[in-house]
Amino acid sequence: MTFKYFDKWSAEGIEIRDLGLKQYIRLDPPLVLHGGGRHASKQFRKADVSIVERLINKLMRSGPGAGKLRGRVIRGAGACGKKHKAYGIVRKSFEIIADRTKKNPIQVLVEAIQNSAPREETTRISYGGITYYVAVDSAPQRRLDIALQNLAGGAFSSSFSNKKPIHECLAEELILAANNDVKSYAVARKSEIERIAKGAR
Repeated sequence: MTFKYFDKWSAEGIEIRDLGLKQYIRLDPPLVLHGGGRHASKQFRKADVSIVERLINKLMRSGPGAGKLRGRVIRGAGACGKKHKAYGIVRKSFEIIADRTKKNPIQVLVEAIQNSAPREETTRISYGGITYYVAVDSAPQRRLDIALQNLAGGAFSSSFSNKKPIHECLAEELILAANNDVKSYAVARKSEIERIAKGAR
């Protein structure tokens, strides 16, 4: 018996073009999208968690990444610890994506992640009392983490002081990112990170 995400969408036939991310994007739908943090006891075990559950977990945030307004962090912007609330947000956003794009929302999510995962970033090095930045390649696991964080953060920042509900904002963010549109917060952040890294080479 094969399970479907939210009893509607199958993960069969989903194409992952980015070979670096392929082994870290877990598409097999579990029986329940609630791992209970079993992956947290071992390093890199989160690679075994379903990609949809990881998006749900990223929505349960407060502070940096949950949302910003004019550079100021919005405290309590996420569904902090409310897994069922985050589950409902993702389910409703997937329904909107399926209705607007006529595509499998899982494929749209994968494309959004691929388009918003930075390939290069900067790190700070101190040498002889002098601090400078150098460009480094991003590890695939980190690329995936940054992409999910920025997708969730973009949805919350666009829903803040806005009449649109969060699930509509998340659906719009995923659709824009899947189309590689610079209006997407996650795609814009990726471009900014890679531009800074290019200047630090």
